[in-house]
Amino acid sequence: MIELVLTAAGAQRVRFAISPLEEVLGAVQTLLGVRRHPAHLPWLSAAPDVPELAAVLGARHYITEFLSPPPDGPETTAEAQLRAVRSTPPHQVALELGMVDADLSLLPDDPATARDLLADQLETVWDALLAPEWPRLRELLAADIAYRTRQLGSGGIASMLAGLHPRVRLSDTSVLVDLRARERVEIDARGLLLIPAVFAWPNVGVVTVPPWQISLLYPARGVAALWTSSATPPEPLVEVLGRTRALLLTTLDRPAATTELARRHGLAPATVSAHLTALRGAGLLTSERRGHRVLYRRTELGDALLIGKL
Repeated sequence: MIELVLTAAGAQRVRFAISPLEEVLGAVQTLLGVRRHPAHLPWLSAAPDVPELAAVLGARHYITEFLSPPPDGPETTAEAQLRAVRSTPPHQVALELGMVDADLSLLPDDPATARDLLADQLETVWDALLAPEWPRLRELLAADIAYRTRQLGSGGIASMLAGLHPRVRLSDTSVLVDLRARERVEIDARGLLLIPAVFAWPNVGVVTVPPWQISLLYPARGVAALWTSSATPPEPLVEVLGRTRALLLTTLDRPAATTELARRHGLAPATVSAHLTALRGAGLLTSERRGHRVLYRRTELGDALLIGKL
């Protein structure tokens, strides 16, 4: 059991962030079979040749923190995280690699050289496997954060944590995480960082190694349907709305942006935009701006129309 103690300084600061490099690590572990789950089987692809990174990620209990430094927030990019990896002090690299329970004889002895080699391989995996899928993954992660933030605002941290993962709960002033490791650490003034992850599914993890911010990694909602094809819209709905609008309405059970929907369905962004505008005008969709993106989602009226209860 890991106990994360909410001190007076840290209790008021709970924030969410998205970590592109955490997805890289999880994807490689999925390819290696370390973290494989049926939800990801449709995604499985040929792995790039990254033997040193694979050796680190083949560990069963600890795989370093510096390879996926805790992100600054929901807008953190893979490029920013890769810069952070490459700037990790050699002594921190040596400390963390020394904790990895795997054969790392392939790695150079010099920590800085090993760090740079691993960063290059992270970038290779990102470019080959994750960057093409990132808009899709990012929208799912952003939707999870929006859902958890609403929970936090309406029911407080206990309510939010209760639905985060079966192994996570709040007890008095401590967040308890049911893992084989035994540790008790205090959450400092930086607070608790919550990181949803696609490839974490269905596990949960904790970052407690200094100097990194204490972080809790948990599986994002909606992963089970992430790699499956879009649902076929009901024919009666197609007859009323037309096939494209019916398809978009069926798809939007979770927030998505115009570009993601266009890519997913092989449509021109302008075409998707026009249909989304019409559906929103009819009250079947709602939209919300997040940064530079506008996310669309079905309304209760849209749900009722989809299931034929109007």
